[in-house]
Amino acid sequence: MITIGRLAEYAGVTIKAVRHYHRLGLLAEPPRDSSGYRSYSTADALTLVKIRTLAEAGVPLARVKDLLAADPEQFSTAIAEIDQTLQARAEDIQRTRDRLAHLRAGDRLFLGPAVVGYLDRLRDLGVSQRAVQMERDGWILMQSVSPGQAAAWLADKLDAIDDPEFAAIYRDYDTAFDWSPDDPRLHELAVRTARWLADHHATRRDRPRKTVDPKVVSLAAMLTTPSSSAWDRLAKLANQQVDEDQIHQ
Repeated sequence: MITIGRLAEYAGVTIKAVRHYHRLGLLAEPPRDSSGYRSYSTADALTLVKIRTLAEAGVPLARVKDLLAADPEQFSTAIAEIDQTLQARAEDIQRTRDRLAHLRAGDRLFLGPAVVGYLDRLRDLGVSQRAVQMERDGWILMQSVSPGQAAAWLADKLDAIDDPEFAAIYRDYDTAFDWSPDDPRLHELAVRTARWLADHHATRRDRPRKTVDPKVVSLAAMLTTPSSSAWDRLAKLANQQVDEDQIHQ
């Protein structure tokens, strides 16, 4: 005969759980012996193992009670159904784990190695996380809308970032976000930018011009990125400088 403590230990549950199952009528409560203790049989131990196993499988205790009273064929059929449910749950858990693994991959979840490498280059240049995030979000959308256009523009970006002057302009643009719109450095930066663009285009005149995907144009119109009064002023100055340069050509 088995004491309640040994019974609970054998089945891997607590004594409190055994008593709870008594109250629910899942496990018969044996009479006390002459010493005042309740003694359990091996059949009680097996029943308790069944209760624990079914409960851990997610079977409601109310259904557990019905299953314990079912005939062998009904019990076997129910176990097969429960196993199928567990298998589906295991597959869901695995899919969730796969998604978590992708999240751990960070930028690589949405971006190819080339774009990730470009973003790393920006970080190496010392630009702000704000700028990196803006680039990242833009590339995610670009690759979704027009992968071909994204690949072509990325090639230009990678080529440009190797130019020390472009890298310096990029850093200064990033820093200018917090400048006053009246800061005289904005005009100087606009001139440097226009000069670099003119030189850059001049060296590429022999290359075929890229056709801009209309979907990319629509995307650019919808994009909202962080801005500041300094950046707005800088954009106007840069456009004015480009117009002036074209007039003098």
